Amino acid sequence: MNSPKVTKTESEWQSLLDPFDYEVTRHAATEPAFSGRFWDHQEAGTYTCVCCNTPLFESDTKFDSGCGWPSYFKAINPDNVSEHVDRSRGMIRTEILCNVCDAHLGHVFPDGPPPTGLRYCINSASMRFEPKT
Repeated sequence: MNSPKVTKTESEWQSLLDPFDYEVTRHAATEPAFSGRFWDHQEAGTYTCVCCNTPLFESDTKFDSGCGWPSYFKAINPDNVSEHVDRSRGMIRTEILCNVCDAHLGHVFPDGPPPTGLRYCINSASMRFEPKT
């Protein structure tokens, strides 16, 4: 990991984040499919963590998976995300967290396109977007 860990109290996170972004990133809520600001976003640039601004995904790795959430086949830097077993909601999935601030981002599945075969299914509420300049 290149960046130092970012830690804040729950009240600090609440004061920094929109209430829904807080629920998604700090309590693993999920936005409804086809509702997030980035699910159909096509602009060139970089998606960063809404909590700590860590670069997560480049727009050229985004693809339409049909699932209703922004999907990417590769993280910018594998050290910027961490994977954890998620047994919630009666399923076993791989949860993705920001490795710098432990924000819940979404899940990764092994059904994506080449070259990685991965589908990072990410909540729009967990990201910001920096347009390419």
